[in-house]
Amino acid sequence: MMGAIVLLHRWLGIAFCLLFAMWFASGIVMHFVSFPSLTEVERFAGLAPLARGAAVTAVGDAVAASGLADATRVRLIQRSDGPVYVVSGASGVRAVHASDGADASVQRPDTARDIAQAYANRRGLDAARTAILAHADYDQWSVPNGFDRHRPLFRVALGDAAGTEVYVSSRTGEVVLDTTRSERGWNWVGSVLHWIYPTVLRSHWALWDRVVWSLSLLASIAALLGAALGIVRIKRRGGLIGSPYRGWHALHHIGGLVSTVFVLTWIFSGWLSIDHGRLFSRGQLTPAEAGIAHRVPDWRTAPLADRMPSREVEWFAFNGNVYRRERVGFDQQNLHRPDGEGHGGLTAQEVGSLMAKLASGCGMPLALADNDDYPARSVIAGAPVYRTRCGDVWFDLDSADGGILQRLDASRRAYRWFYSALHTLDFPVLMAHPHWRDGLVVGLCTLGLVFSVTGIVIGWRRLRLSF
Repeated sequence: MMGAIVLLHRWLGIAFCLLFAMWFASGIVMHFVSFPSLTEVERFAGLAPLARGAAVTAVGDAVAASGLADATRVRLIQRSDGPVYVVSGASGVRAVHASDGADASVQRPDTARDIAQAYANRRGLDAARTAILAHADYDQWSVPNGFDRHRPLFRVALGDAAGTEVYVSSRTGEVVLDTTRSERGWNWVGSVLHWIYPTVLRSHWALWDRVVWSLSLLASIAALLGAALGIVRIKRRGGLIGSPYRGWHALHHIGGLVSTVFVLTWIFSGWLSIDHGRLFSRGQLTPAEAGIAHRVPDWRTAPLADRMPSREVEWFAFNGNVYRRERVGFDQQNLHRPDGEGHGGLTAQEVGSLMAKLASGCGMPLALADNDDYPARSVIAGAPVYRTRCGDVWFDLDSADGGILQRLDASRRAYRWFYSALHTLDFPVLMAHPHWRDGLVVGLCTLGLVFSVTGIVIGWRRLRLSF
Protein backbone atom coordinates (compact mmCIF):
# COMPACT_ATOMS: atom_id res chain seq x y z
CA MET A 1 0.00 0.00 0.00
CA MET A 2 2.76 2.44 0.98
CA GLY A 3 4.66 1.63 -2.20
CA ALA A 4 1.63 2.49 -4.31
CA ILE A 5 1.20 5.81 -2.48
CA VAL A 6 4.89 6.62 -3.04
CA LEU A 7 4.66 5.89 -6.76
CA LEU A 8 1.42 7.81 -7.17
CA HIS A 9 2.79 10.85 -5.35
CA ARG A 10 6.06 10.70 -7.27
CA TRP A 11 4.52 10.72 -10.72
CA LEU A 12 1.71 13.10 -9.87
CA GLY A 13 4.36 15.39 -8.40
CA ILE A 14 6.46 15.18 -11.54
CA ALA A 15 3.39 15.95 -13.65
CA PHE A 16 2.25 18.89 -11.51
CA CYS A 17 5.41 20.42 -9.98
CA LEU A 18 5.60 23.11 -12.69
CA LEU A 19 1.89 23.80 -12.32
CA PHE A 20 2.31 24.24 -8.55
CA ALA A 21 5.17 26.68 -9.07
CA MET A 22 3.16 28.59 -11.67
CA TRP A 23 0.15 28.86 -9.35
CA PHE A 24 2.18 30.21 -6.44
CA ALA A 25 4.15 32.71 -8.53
CA SER A 26 1.13 33.97 -10.46
CA GLY A 27 -0.87 34.14 -7.24
CA ILE A 28 1.48 36.84 -5.95
CA VAL A 29 0.94 38.87 -9.13
CA MET A 30 -2.84 38.43 -8.96
CA HIS A 31 -2.95 39.74 -5.41
CA PHE A 32 -1.76 43.12 -6.63
CA VAL A 33 -3.02 43.23 -10.25
CA SER A 34 -6.61 42.17 -10.93
CA PHE A 35 -7.95 40.90 -14.22
CA PRO A 36 -8.87 43.88 -16.45
CA SER A 37 -12.36 45.25 -15.89
CA LEU A 38 -14.31 48.48 -16.13
CA THR A 39 -14.93 49.71 -12.60
CA GLU A 40 -18.09 51.59 -11.72
CA VAL A 41 -15.98 54.69 -11.08
CA GLU A 42 -14.54 54.47 -14.60
CA ARG A 43 -17.90 53.70 -16.20
CA PHE A 44 -19.66 56.59 -14.50
CA ALA A 45 -16.83 59.01 -15.26
CA GLY A 46 -17.22 58.15 -18.94
CA LEU A 47 -20.95 58.96 -19.04
CA ALA A 48 -22.02 62.17 -20.77
CA PRO A 49 -24.61 64.42 -19.11
CA LEU A 50 -28.05 63.85 -20.54
CA ALA A 51 -29.11 66.55 -22.98
CA ARG A 52 -31.71 68.71 -21.28
CA GLY A 53 -34.89 69.25 -23.24
CA ALA A 54 -34.21 66.45 -25.73
CA ALA A 55 -37.37 64.76 -27.01
CA VAL A 56 -37.63 61.15 -25.84
CA THR A 57 -40.27 58.48 -26.33
CA ALA A 58 -42.13 57.00 -23.39
CA VAL A 59 -40.32 54.28 -21.46
CA GLY A 60 -43.09 51.79 -22.19
CA ASP A 61 -42.73 52.46 -25.92
CA ALA A 62 -38.98 51.89 -25.70
CA VAL A 63 -39.50 48.56 -23.93
CA ALA A 64 -41.99 47.51 -26.61
CA ALA A 65 -39.58 48.55 -29.36
CA SER A 66 -36.79 46.49 -27.79
CA GLY A 67 -38.79 43.28 -28.12
CA LEU A 68 -37.75 42.08 -24.64
CA ALA A 69 -40.83 40.63 -22.95
CA ASP A 70 -38.97 40.04 -19.69
CA ALA A 71 -37.44 43.53 -19.31
CA THR A 72 -36.82 44.52 -15.69
CA ARG A 73 -34.46 47.48 -16.13
CA VAL A 74 -34.27 50.42 -18.52
CA ARG A 75 -31.49 53.02 -18.56
CA LEU A 76 -31.36 56.33 -20.41
CA ILE A 77 -27.84 57.39 -21.38
CA GLN A 78 -26.36 60.02 -23.67
CA ARG A 79 -24.31 58.53 -26.49
CA SER A 80 -22.31 60.48 -29.05
CA ASP A 81 -25.12 59.80 -31.56
CA GLY A 82 -27.92 60.93 -29.20
CA PRO A 83 -29.88 59.70 -26.15
CA VAL A 84 -30.44 55.95 -26.01
CA TYR A 85 -32.60 53.64 -23.91
CA VAL A 86 -30.78 50.45 -22.82
CA VAL A 87 -33.38 47.78 -22.03
CA SER A 88 -32.29 44.65 -20.16
CA GLY A 89 -33.87 41.45 -18.88
CA ALA A 90 -32.97 37.82 -18.28
CA SER A 91 -33.09 37.08 -22.02
CA GLY A 92 -30.64 39.79 -23.04
CA VAL A 93 -30.06 43.49 -23.58
CA ARG A 94 -31.16 45.82 -26.38
CA ALA A 95 -30.66 49.51 -27.15
CA VAL A 96 -33.14 51.78 -28.91
CA HIS A 97 -32.87 55.44 -29.82
CA ALA A 98 -34.80 57.53 -27.32
CA SER A 99 -36.06 59.86 -30.05
CA ASP A 100 -37.99 57.33 -32.13
CA GLY A 101 -37.48 53.82 -30.70
CA ALA A 102 -35.32 52.70 -33.63
CA ASP A 103 -32.65 50.06 -33.15
CA ALA A 104 -29.55 51.61 -31.56
CA SER A 105 -27.14 48.68 -31.82
CA VAL A 106 -23.72 49.60 -33.20
CA GLN A 107 -22.90 48.11 -36.59
CA ARG A 108 -20.40 50.59 -38.03
CA PRO A 109 -16.77 50.82 -36.85
CA ASP A 110 -16.76 54.62 -37.14
CA THR A 111 -19.69 54.83 -34.69
CA ALA A 112 -17.81 52.65 -32.20
CA ARG A 113 -14.70 54.78 -32.64
CA ASP A 114 -16.68 57.98 -32.00
CA ILE A 115 -18.16 56.46 -28.83
CA ALA A 116 -14.70 55.44 -27.62
CA GLN A 117 -13.32 58.89 -28.43
CA ALA A 118 -16.07 60.64 -26.48
CA TYR A 119 -15.63 58.26 -23.54
CA ALA A 120 -11.89 58.90 -23.45
CA ASN A 121 -12.35 62.66 -23.58
CA ARG A 122 -14.69 62.58 -20.57
CA ARG A 123 -12.18 60.41 -18.70
CA GLY A 124 -9.41 62.89 -19.47
CA LEU A 125 -7.49 60.32 -21.53
CA ASP A 126 -5.36 61.27 -24.52
CA ALA A 127 -7.25 59.79 -27.45
CA ALA A 128 -5.97 61.76 -30.43
CA ARG A 129 -5.15 58.61 -32.42
CA THR A 130 -8.08 56.24 -31.86
CA ALA A 131 -8.20 53.21 -34.14
CA ILE A 132 -10.39 50.11 -34.44
CA LEU A 133 -8.29 47.02 -33.72
CA ALA A 134 -10.90 44.29 -33.95
CA HIS A 135 -14.59 43.43 -34.12
CA ALA A 136 -14.90 39.97 -32.62
CA ASP A 137 -16.69 37.84 -30.07
CA TYR A 138 -13.62 36.96 -27.99
CA ASP A 139 -10.10 38.00 -27.21
CA GLN A 140 -7.89 37.39 -24.21
CA TRP A 141 -9.43 40.12 -22.04
CA SER A 142 -13.08 39.78 -23.06
CA VAL A 143 -13.53 36.01 -22.57
CA PRO A 144 -15.49 36.19 -19.25
CA ASN A 145 -19.13 35.17 -19.56
CA GLY A 146 -20.35 38.55 -18.36
CA PHE A 147 -19.67 39.98 -21.81
CA ASP A 148 -21.84 37.42 -23.63
CA ARG A 149 -24.81 39.76 -23.94
CA HIS A 150 -22.60 42.43 -25.53
CA ARG A 151 -20.84 40.34 -28.20
CA PRO A 152 -19.41 41.01 -30.69
CA LEU A 153 -17.24 43.76 -29.25
CA PHE A 154 -15.37 46.56 -30.96
CA ARG A 155 -11.83 46.88 -29.57
CA VAL A 156 -10.56 50.43 -29.94
CA ALA A 157 -7.01 51.61 -29.25
CA LEU A 158 -6.83 55.16 -27.88
CA GLY A 159 -3.20 55.67 -28.86
CA ASP A 160 -2.29 57.19 -25.48
CA ALA A 161 0.94 56.71 -23.56
CA ALA A 162 -0.62 54.04 -21.31
CA GLY A 163 -1.64 51.92 -24.30
CA THR A 164 -5.31 52.02 -23.30
CA GLU A 165 -7.77 49.91 -25.26
CA VAL A 166 -11.53 50.10 -24.74
CA TYR A 167 -14.25 47.67 -25.78
CA VAL A 168 -17.57 48.94 -27.14
CA SER A 169 -20.67 46.75 -27.00
CA SER A 170 -22.24 46.20 -30.38
CA ARG A 171 -25.57 45.63 -28.61
CA THR A 172 -25.77 48.85 -26.59
CA GLY A 173 -22.94 51.07 -27.79
CA GLU A 174 -21.55 51.37 -24.27
CA VAL A 175 -17.92 51.01 -23.23
CA VAL A 176 -17.93 47.78 -21.20
CA LEU A 177 -14.20 47.15 -20.65
CA ASP A 178 -10.89 48.95 -20.71
CA THR A 179 -7.33 47.71 -20.39
CA THR A 180 -3.91 49.31 -20.28
CA ARG A 181 -0.57 48.00 -21.50
CA SER A 182 0.58 47.50 -17.92
CA GLU A 183 -2.56 45.56 -16.95
CA ARG A 184 -2.26 43.32 -19.97
CA GLY A 185 1.43 42.65 -19.38
CA TRP A 186 1.06 41.75 -15.70
CA ASN A 187 -2.00 39.60 -16.36
CA TRP A 188 -0.09 37.43 -18.83
CA VAL A 189 2.04 36.32 -15.87
CA GLY A 190 -0.85 36.60 -13.40
CA SER A 191 -4.47 35.69 -14.09
CA VAL A 192 -3.93 34.09 -17.52
CA LEU A 193 -1.40 31.63 -16.12
CA HIS A 194 -3.15 31.14 -12.79
CA TRP A 195 -6.58 30.39 -14.25
CA ILE A 196 -5.16 28.55 -17.30
CA TYR A 197 -7.00 31.19 -19.31
CA PRO A 198 -5.82 31.14 -22.95
CA THR A 199 -8.59 32.40 -25.22
CA VAL A 200 -8.72 29.23 -27.30
CA LEU A 201 -9.67 27.24 -24.17
CA ARG A 202 -11.58 29.79 -22.09
CA SER A 203 -13.89 30.77 -24.95
CA HIS A 204 -15.37 27.26 -24.59
CA TRP A 205 -16.55 27.62 -21.01
CA ALA A 206 -17.72 24.05 -20.37
CA LEU A 207 -14.46 22.57 -21.69
CA TRP A 208 -12.33 25.03 -19.71
CA ASP A 209 -14.35 24.27 -16.57
CA ARG A 210 -13.82 20.52 -16.88
CA VAL A 211 -10.12 20.80 -17.71
CA VAL A 212 -9.20 23.17 -14.87
CA TRP A 213 -11.42 21.38 -12.36
CA SER A 214 -9.80 18.03 -13.19
CA LEU A 215 -6.25 19.40 -13.07
CA SER A 216 -6.93 21.10 -9.73
CA LEU A 217 -8.41 17.91 -8.29
CA LEU A 218 -5.38 15.83 -9.32
CA ALA A 219 -3.08 18.51 -7.89
CA SER A 220 -4.97 18.38 -4.58
CA ILE A 221 -4.60 14.60 -4.48
CA ALA A 222 -0.86 14.91 -5.14
CA ALA A 223 -0.50 17.43 -2.31
CA LEU A 224 -2.55 15.29 0.10
CA LEU A 225 -0.49 12.17 -0.64
CA GLY A 226 2.72 14.16 -0.18
CA ALA A 227 1.53 15.49 3.17
CA ALA A 228 0.71 11.97 4.37
CA LEU A 229 4.10 10.62 3.26
CA GLY A 230 5.92 13.58 4.77
CA ILE A 231 4.38 12.97 8.17
CA VAL A 232 4.98 9.21 8.05
CA ARG A 233 8.66 9.69 7.12
CA ILE A 234 9.46 12.07 10.00
CA LYS A 235 12.51 10.97 12.00
CA ARG A 236 13.25 12.13 15.53
CA ARG A 237 16.86 12.82 16.44
CA GLY A 238 17.63 13.96 19.93
CA GLY A 239 14.14 15.28 20.45
CA LEU A 240 14.19 17.20 17.15
CA ILE A 241 12.20 16.48 14.03
CA GLY A 242 14.39 15.43 11.12
CA SER A 243 14.32 13.82 7.71
CA PRO A 244 15.76 10.49 6.55
CA TYR A 245 16.65 12.08 3.21
CA ARG A 246 19.62 14.10 2.05
CA GLY A 247 20.12 16.95 -0.39
CA TRP A 248 17.17 18.12 -2.46
CA HIS A 249 14.97 15.33 -1.13
CA ALA A 250 15.57 16.54 2.43
CA LEU A 251 14.78 20.12 1.43
CA HIS A 252 11.58 18.91 -0.23
CA HIS A 253 10.62 16.87 2.84
CA ILE A 254 11.30 19.60 5.41
CA GLY A 255 9.86 22.32 3.16
CA GLY A 256 6.75 20.24 2.70
CA LEU A 257 6.33 19.77 6.44
CA VAL A 258 6.73 23.50 7.07
CA SER A 259 4.25 24.49 4.37
CA THR A 260 1.85 21.55 4.59
CA VAL A 261 -1.11 23.40 6.10
CA PHE A 262 -0.87 26.31 3.67
CA VAL A 263 -0.23 24.20 0.57
CA LEU A 264 -3.12 21.83 1.31
CA THR A 265 -5.65 24.56 2.13
CA TRP A 266 -4.55 26.77 -0.77
CA ILE A 267 -4.64 24.04 -3.40
CA PHE A 268 -7.93 22.69 -2.06
CA SER A 269 -9.55 26.12 -1.95
CA GLY A 270 -8.21 26.85 -5.44
CA TRP A 271 -9.98 23.73 -6.65
CA LEU A 272 -13.17 25.04 -5.04
CA SER A 273 -12.83 28.31 -6.97
CA ILE A 274 -14.32 26.47 -9.94
CA ASP A 275 -16.79 24.41 -7.94
CA HIS A 276 -19.68 25.95 -9.92
CA GLY A 277 -22.37 24.13 -7.96
CA ARG A 278 -20.71 20.71 -7.77
CA LEU A 279 -20.30 20.59 -3.97
CA PHE A 280 -21.70 23.93 -2.82
CA SER A 281 -24.71 25.98 -3.88
CA ARG A 282 -24.09 28.74 -6.41
CA GLY A 283 -25.86 31.50 -4.48
CA GLN A 284 -28.46 32.02 -7.20
CA LEU A 285 -32.16 32.63 -6.76
CA THR A 286 -34.41 29.64 -7.32
CA PRO A 287 -36.78 29.88 -10.31
CA ALA A 288 -39.67 30.63 -7.95
CA GLU A 289 -37.69 33.34 -6.15
CA ALA A 290 -36.52 34.84 -9.44
CA GLY A 291 -40.10 34.98 -10.67
CA ILE A 292 -41.04 37.11 -7.67
CA ALA A 293 -37.88 39.24 -7.48
CA HIS A 294 -37.80 39.90 -11.24
CA ARG A 295 -41.50 40.28 -11.80
CA VAL A 296 -42.10 42.28 -14.99
CA PRO A 297 -44.05 45.48 -14.27
CA ASP A 298 -46.43 47.45 -16.44
CA TRP A 299 -43.88 49.67 -18.17
CA ARG A 300 -46.63 51.97 -19.40
CA THR A 301 -46.77 53.39 -15.87
CA ALA A 302 -43.10 54.45 -15.95
CA PRO A 303 -42.81 58.27 -15.80
CA LEU A 304 -40.50 60.24 -18.06
CA ALA A 305 -37.21 61.49 -16.64
CA ASP A 306 -37.12 64.90 -15.00
CA ARG A 307 -35.29 67.65 -16.86
CA MET A 308 -32.41 67.84 -14.43
CA PRO A 309 -28.62 67.44 -14.74
CA SER A 310 -28.18 63.65 -14.67
CA ARG A 311 -25.55 61.34 -16.11
CA GLU A 312 -27.91 58.36 -16.21
CA VAL A 313 -31.55 57.65 -15.48
CA GLU A 314 -32.66 54.13 -14.67
CA TRP A 315 -36.11 52.63 -14.26
CA PHE A 316 -36.22 49.31 -12.45
CA ALA A 317 -38.86 46.82 -11.42
CA PHE A 318 -39.24 46.34 -7.68
CA ASN A 319 -42.06 44.46 -6.00
CA GLY A 320 -44.15 44.73 -9.16
CA ASN A 321 -43.79 48.52 -9.46
CA VAL A 322 -41.55 50.84 -11.47
CA TYR A 323 -39.02 53.00 -9.61
CA ARG A 324 -36.85 55.66 -11.21
CA ARG A 325 -33.38 56.65 -10.05
CA GLU A 326 -31.41 59.57 -11.43
CA ARG A 327 -27.62 59.44 -11.13
CA VAL A 328 -26.48 62.99 -10.52
CA GLY A 329 -23.07 61.97 -9.14
CA PHE A 330 -21.02 58.83 -8.54
CA ASP A 331 -22.18 58.66 -4.92
CA GLN A 332 -25.43 60.59 -5.28
CA GLN A 333 -28.79 59.71 -6.74
CA ASN A 334 -32.44 60.68 -6.51
CA LEU A 335 -34.88 57.80 -6.20
CA HIS A 336 -38.51 58.34 -7.21
CA ARG A 337 -41.21 55.92 -6.12
CA PRO A 338 -44.36 55.00 -8.02
CA ASP A 339 -46.26 57.66 -6.07
CA GLY A 340 -43.71 60.30 -7.12
CA GLU A 341 -42.06 60.73 -3.72
CA GLY A 342 -38.30 61.23 -3.89
CA HIS A 343 -35.75 59.57 -1.63
CA GLY A 344 -32.10 58.54 -1.72
CA GLY A 345 -32.81 54.81 -1.65
CA LEU A 346 -35.18 52.02 -0.75
CA THR A 347 -36.20 51.84 2.89
CA ALA A 348 -36.09 48.80 5.16
CA GLN A 349 -39.89 48.67 5.04
CA GLU A 350 -39.90 48.50 1.23
CA VAL A 351 -37.27 45.79 1.25
CA GLY A 352 -39.19 43.86 3.88
CA SER A 353 -42.36 44.03 1.80
CA LEU A 354 -40.65 42.27 -1.12
CA MET A 355 -38.90 39.74 1.10
CA ALA A 356 -42.18 38.73 2.71
CA LYS A 357 -43.30 37.56 -0.75
CA LEU A 358 -39.93 36.06 -1.65
CA ALA A 359 -39.61 33.68 1.30
CA SER A 360 -41.30 32.68 4.54
CA GLY A 361 -40.19 33.42 8.08
CA CYS A 362 -38.31 36.61 7.17
CA GLY A 363 -37.13 38.99 9.85
CA MET A 364 -36.84 42.76 9.58
CA PRO A 365 -34.14 43.84 7.07
CA LEU A 366 -31.07 45.32 8.74
CA ALA A 367 -28.34 47.45 7.14
CA LEU A 368 -25.01 45.62 6.84
CA ALA A 369 -22.05 46.76 8.90
CA ASP A 370 -18.76 47.50 7.14
CA ASN A 371 -17.04 44.66 8.99
CA ASP A 372 -19.58 42.01 8.04
CA ASP A 373 -18.17 38.52 7.46
CA TYR A 374 -20.11 38.20 4.19
CA PRO A 375 -19.48 41.61 2.59
CA ALA A 376 -21.67 43.10 -0.14
CA ARG A 377 -21.33 46.58 -1.63
CA SER A 378 -23.94 48.87 -3.17
CA VAL A 379 -23.59 50.23 -6.69
CA ILE A 380 -23.70 53.66 -5.04
CA ALA A 381 -20.78 54.35 -2.72
CA GLY A 382 -22.02 54.46 0.85
CA ALA A 383 -25.62 53.41 0.13
CA PRO A 384 -26.88 50.80 2.61
CA VAL A 385 -27.22 47.13 1.76
CA TYR A 386 -30.04 45.40 3.64
CA ARG A 387 -29.84 41.83 4.87
CA THR A 388 -33.00 39.84 5.46
CA ARG A 389 -32.80 36.49 7.22
CA CYS A 390 -35.56 34.14 6.07
CA GLY A 391 -34.97 31.08 8.19
CA ASP A 392 -31.70 29.54 7.05
CA VAL A 393 -31.48 31.66 3.89
CA TRP A 394 -30.15 35.24 3.87
CA PHE A 395 -30.78 37.80 1.16
CA ASP A 396 -28.67 40.94 0.67
CA LEU A 397 -30.41 43.69 -1.29
CA ASP A 398 -29.00 46.97 -2.60
CA SER A 399 -31.08 49.93 -1.44
CA ALA A 400 -29.83 52.03 -4.37
CA ASP A 401 -31.21 49.98 -7.28
CA GLY A 402 -33.21 47.13 -5.72
CA GLY A 403 -30.82 44.45 -6.93
CA ILE A 404 -30.36 41.26 -4.90
CA LEU A 405 -26.61 41.05 -4.38
CA GLN A 406 -26.36 37.73 -2.54
CA ARG A 407 -28.42 34.69 -1.66
CA LEU A 408 -26.65 33.00 1.22
CA ASP A 409 -27.88 29.60 2.32
CA ALA A 410 -25.84 27.43 4.70
CA SER A 411 -23.91 25.91 1.78
CA ARG A 412 -23.02 29.30 0.30
CA ARG A 413 -21.95 30.68 3.67
CA ALA A 414 -19.66 27.66 4.11
CA TYR A 415 -18.26 28.20 0.61
CA ARG A 416 -17.31 31.77 1.54
CA TRP A 417 -14.90 30.39 4.18
CA PHE A 418 -13.69 27.26 2.39
CA TYR A 419 -12.90 29.13 -0.80
CA SER A 420 -12.60 32.88 -0.41
CA ALA A 421 -11.12 33.02 3.09
CA LEU A 422 -8.68 30.16 2.59
CA HIS A 423 -7.59 31.17 -0.90
CA THR A 424 -7.46 34.97 -0.74
CA LEU A 425 -7.03 35.32 3.04
CA ASP A 426 -9.87 37.83 3.21
CA PHE A 427 -10.50 37.09 6.87
CA PRO A 428 -12.08 40.17 8.51
CA VAL A 429 -9.11 40.72 10.83
CA LEU A 430 -6.71 40.74 7.85
CA MET A 431 -8.98 42.93 5.73
CA ALA A 432 -8.84 45.48 8.54
CA HIS A 433 -5.02 45.45 8.25
CA PRO A 434 -4.29 45.24 4.48
CA HIS A 435 -0.49 45.53 4.87
CA TRP A 436 -0.47 42.48 7.12
CA ARG A 437 -2.54 40.62 4.55
CA ASP A 438 -0.20 41.66 1.71
CA GLY A 439 2.82 40.43 3.62
CA LEU A 440 1.17 37.16 4.56
CA VAL A 441 0.02 36.43 1.00
CA VAL A 442 3.44 37.19 -0.48
CA GLY A 443 5.28 35.29 2.24
CA LEU A 444 3.15 32.15 2.05
CA CYS A 445 3.11 32.08 -1.76
CA THR A 446 6.89 32.52 -1.80
CA LEU A 447 7.19 29.61 0.64
CA GLY A 448 4.99 27.52 -1.64
CA LEU A 449 7.06 28.56 -4.68
CA VAL A 450 10.35 27.55 -3.04
CA PHE A 451 8.83 24.23 -2.03
CA SER A 452 7.63 23.69 -5.61
CA VAL A 453 11.12 24.39 -6.97
CA THR A 454 12.53 21.55 -4.85
CA GLY A 455 9.90 19.29 -6.44
CA ILE A 456 10.90 20.47 -9.92
CA VAL A 457 14.56 19.61 -9.29
CA ILE A 458 13.72 16.18 -7.88
CA GLY A 459 11.29 15.50 -10.73
CA TRP A 460 13.83 16.50 -13.38
CA ARG A 461 16.44 14.22 -11.86
CA ARG A 462 13.96 11.33 -11.76
CA LEU A 463 13.02 11.86 -15.41
CA ARG A 464 16.69 11.91 -16.44
CA LEU A 465 17.24 8.58 -14.68
CA SER A 466 14.10 7.06 -16.19
CA PHE A 467 14.74 8.13 -19.76
